[in-house]
Amino acid sequence: MRQAASIRILGSNDHGELRAVLEVFATAFDERETYVEKQPTDEYLRDLLSSPTFIAIAALSGSSVIGGLAGYVLPKFEQTRSEFYIYDLAVAEDHRRQGVATALIETLKAHAGQRGIYIIFVQADYGDDPAVALYTKLGTREDVMHFDITPSTSAG
Repeated sequence: MRQAASIRILGSNDHGELRAVLEVFATAFDERETYVEKQPTDEYLRDLLSSPTFIAIAALSGSSVIGGLAGYVLPKFEQTRSEFYIYDLAVAEDHRRQGVATALIETLKAHAGQRGIYIIFVQADYGDDPAVALYTKLGTREDVMHFDITPSTSAG
């Protein structure tokens, strides 16, 4: 039986681990162009990892990154509080169904609580049954519509 994954919130000097998380995302989502081929500089990633509005968490087996979670703290305007949006979460295929994704979210829940974040939310696509099952186990489902609006390309 495999050893349990260790879960770690990434800090400003963990840009190498964040790149490894991006590799897991690229493979899991079959989107190498998005996650690997156009990665930003180390300086950009250090700044992002230092930002109070970004959180990345890695799951490791030994020194190998086998999963990750990344998302954004959204300061609210109607009250002095923040929400957290899980933007991406993935686990390497050979480490799935072993509690790694749940451990990533449980780590986020504890960290969010310490930071005063009042709610965590995430989207799942219809047909992504494993994700829907995971999020149903951990939270309350809301059926909403999502719209992508493309910004204008000219100042105007």
